[in-house]
Amino acid sequence: IENVAVLRSFCYWHLAIYLQSRNPNVPDIPNKLIRPAVRNSLIKHRKEYWDIVIEHKPNLKCIYTNREVIIGDYHVEHFVPFSFVSHDLIWNLIPADKSFNTKKSDRLPRQEIYFDPFYKLQATGIDIVRKLQPRNRFLQEYLTIMPDFSDSTDLWSESFKTKFRDTISPLISIAANNGFEFMS
Repeated sequence: IENVAVLRSFCYWHLAIYLQSRNPNVPDIPNKLIRPAVRNSLIKHRKEYWDIVIEHKPNLKCIYTNREVIIGDYHVEHFVPFSFVSHDLIWNLIPADKSFNTKKSDRLPRQEIYFDPFYKLQATGIDIVRKLQPRNRFLQEYLTIMPDFSDSTDLWSESFKTKFRDTISPLISIAANNGFEFMS
C-alpha cells in the first residue's frame, strides 16, 4: 500500500508539471488536482491587516453593497475566487459585507464595475498599513505582483494602478475562459 501511495504521488507530480507547462496562465495547477483537506483561515489577514485599515478609515464601504464595513462584522473576500487562484495573498483580498460574500461564492466580479473600487480599497489599505506598520508582513505580498513595490511607491499614480490592473485582468479573463461565471 505504501508503494502505491508513492507511485500515485509521483504520477500526480509529473502530471501537474506537464499540465502547468502547457497552461502557464492557470495558476497553481497542483492544488487544483488535489485540494487541501482544509482551507486556510483568513483571521490573520483580518486582524493584522484589514482591521487596522478599517479602524483608521472611518465609514469604509463594501465595494459590492456600499454598506459600511465594521470591525468584527465583515468577511475577508477573494476578489478573484480562491478556487481559481488557490492563494490568500493580500493583494487579492478585501473586506466585504458578510451576506454578500456568502452569495458571491466563486463568481467573478465585473472589472468595468468593480476594479476601480477594488483598487481604491487596496491602495487605501496599503497607504494606512505602511504608515502605521511599515514592517507589516502582508505588505511584502504585493512584491509577488509588483517587484518594484517599495515604501515610496506612489499608489495613486496611474502607472501603479495600471500595473495592478495588468495582474488582475488576465486572471479574471482566464478564470472566465475556464468556466467561472460572472456576478449578475
